[in-house]
Amino acid sequence: MIYIKRARPLALALALLMVIVAPAPLLAQQGPQPRLPTVDLRAGMHTIKAEMAVTPEQQMTGMMFRKEMNGNEGMLFVDAEKSQRCFWMKNTLVPLTIAFIDNDGTIVNLADMQPLDERSHCAKAPVRFALEMRQGWFEKRGIKAGFRLSGPPFAPPAR
Repeated sequence: MIYIKRARPLALALALLMVIVAPAPLLAQQGPQPRLPTVDLRAGMHTIKAEMAVTPEQQMTGMMFRKEMNGNEGMLFVDAEKSQRCFWMKNTLVPLTIAFIDNDGTIVNLADMQPLDERSHCAKAPVRFALEMRQGWFEKRGIKAGFRLSGPPFAPPAR
């Protein structure tokens, strides 16, 4: 009897935990996140309207579930500190090219990413920024590693 009495609170606690945890999959991202605030970036004579993914939640969702991306639109992922950044394409339906970008706007490297591919694509050096654009956008404009983007997020080069 004593064992049952002790087990009962444990059973109630487990049942409560199941009620709390069970809905978690229902809270998983099921559709695209709403459009994020944008910033205008410059790539030579080209203007990019980049949504800014700043919070961990915005960055985890990124371009997932979006079915289209207009010509000069992109998504800029912004971190407070430089780090080794890696991205994948889970639940991402649009082929993208990602540019890993240094503090001053200089592109460190680019990587083409295929829809629904869960392989990691990583920066070749620690960076604060990553810019996702429709696949081929950079190549079509002759933009490669070493090219410097400009705009409010990027610090001017040190003098």
